[in-house]
Amino acid sequence: MEAGECSAIGGEGDGIWAKLVPTDAQCSGIDITSGDMVIHSEVTCFSSKKQSWCLIEKVPHSGKATIKNISQGPIIVDEAIVGTEETVNIKYGSEIVSGPHREGHLVFHFKETSFQKQDTKALMIPLDVEHAKCSICLNIWHDVVTVSPCLHNFCNGCFSEWLRRSEKKCRDVVCPQCRATLQSVGRNYFLRNIEEAILQTFPLLRTSNDELALLDNRASVRSNLVLGAQKPSSRNRSSGFSSEESFASGLACPQCGNLIGGFKCNRATAHLQCQACSGMMPSRPDVGIPQQCLGCDRAFCGAYWRAQGLDPGGEYTICSPETFQPASRWTISRVPDTTHEYNRYEQDITEWCIRQMGKTVQATVLEWITKLDNREIDRARLQLKHAEAVTSRTHLCSDCFCKLVNFLLYWFRLSMPRHLLPPDASNREDCWYGYACRTQHRNADHAKKRNHVCRPTRG
Repeated sequence: MEAGECSAIGGEGDGIWAKLVPTDAQCSGIDITSGDMVIHSEVTCFSSKKQSWCLIEKVPHSGKATIKNISQGPIIVDEAIVGTEETVNIKYGSEIVSGPHREGHLVFHFKETSFQKQDTKALMIPLDVEHAKCSICLNIWHDVVTVSPCLHNFCNGCFSEWLRRSEKKCRDVVCPQCRATLQSVGRNYFLRNIEEAILQTFPLLRTSNDELALLDNRASVRSNLVLGAQKPSSRNRSSGFSSEESFASGLACPQCGNLIGGFKCNRATAHLQCQACSGMMPSRPDVGIPQQCLGCDRAFCGAYWRAQGLDPGGEYTICSPETFQPASRWTISRVPDTTHEYNRYEQDITEWCIRQMGKTVQATVLEWITKLDNREIDRARLQLKHAEAVTSRTHLCSDCFCKLVNFLLYWFRLSMPRHLLPPDASNREDCWYGYACRTQHRNADHAKKRNHVCRPTRG
C-alpha cells in the first residue's frame, strides 16, 4: 500500500514534525510536514482509494496537537468516538482509527518528532567538560558522588578507595581536592544524568570498560555516609567531659570509643544511619555483613549489630534483626494491599486460587522464591534496584520484601490456567493496558470486568 499524503493549509515550514504510524506493518506511515495538515490517505483495508479524512494541527509552544474529523462519518481517537467536524486533543502515542470501527479500517498511532527535539534544546545546560572530571583519576565522573561541606564531586570507585585508605592512616577524612575535613558523602543522581549526557555528546571521553569495571568493583558508597566520629546524643552528653572523653563515651555508634566484636571506630571511620531506628553504625563493606538493603540501597542496622553480639533494648539505639533479614525468612499471612497494582478484585482471585490449591500465602511465596533462585522467572518487572542479584538469601527491608511478594504473586497468577480461576473470572478478556491500566483504580466495574494480571498490549 502506498504512503498517505498531507497537504499544508497554513505551513510553518517543510520539516517533519509528526507522523501517523500504522499498526499494520504492510501499510506505510504518513509524515506530517507543517503546522496544519489535512491527512489524505486510504481509510480501509480493502480499498486503495484515498480520501481526506482528518486534519492534524500542532498547538504552538505546548508540545500538544489537535485532530479534526473532516470525513463523512465518525472516527475513533483513543477509544472515543469523534463525530464529523469535531476536534479533540491528541498526544504522543494516541491511537487513531480512520473509521467508526476498528474492523476494516486502518489504525494509526500519533508520533511526534520535533516536540521532543524542542524540549531537549530548551533544557540544554552550558557546561565546561573539565568541570565534570574527577580530580583523582582525571576522567569524566563515573557513578558520581558528592562530598560535604565543600561539595566537590568524584567517581564513586575513586572516592571509595580514598576513603578506605583514609580510615586506615588518617585522623579525619579530608577532601581529595581541597583538603577540607569531610562530614558526609552521597551519590548524586542529578550529576549522573549530566555525566551520561556528556558521554553521549563526546563518546571519545568514555573510560575503557576494564577501568569502569575496576571502579564499580571499588565503589562502596550506595547511600549517604556520615564521615568521622559521631557526636554523643544529648541524653548521654555530660558537661564534665572533654572532647577526647566524649569521643570515648556515650556515642550514637556503639563502636565509637568501644571495642565490640573486635572492632573500634576511629575518627576517620565512615558511618551509616539506619533508616528504621536512625541509629549509627560504621560502614564496613568488606566484612561480609549486610548493612544495606539490596532492593533500595538504604541502610539498616539489625543484621550488623546482631553479628557484633549486641541486642536491641540496651543503652544504644539498635534495630531488631527482624527489620532486615533474608527474603526466605520473612513471614507473610495474606496477600499485600499493594499486590496487582492495588486491585482488590485481583487480590481476592489470587487468594482464592491459593486456598483452592490447599496452600498458604507463605508457602506460595517461598515456592516462587525458589523459582527466582533457579532463574525460571523473567525479572524485568521486579522493581528493585539490583533485581538481577536478588535471591532467597538476599537481605531485604520490609518495603522491598513487599515489592518482591507483589512480583512473585504476579507470576503465580500468570502461570495459573484459566480453568482454575473462579467461575466469574475465568472468561474475562484481558485489558489492553494490562497491569499498567489506570482505569482499574477509579472504576470498580472495569477492574472486575477485565483481567489486569497480564502484560499490556498497547499504551
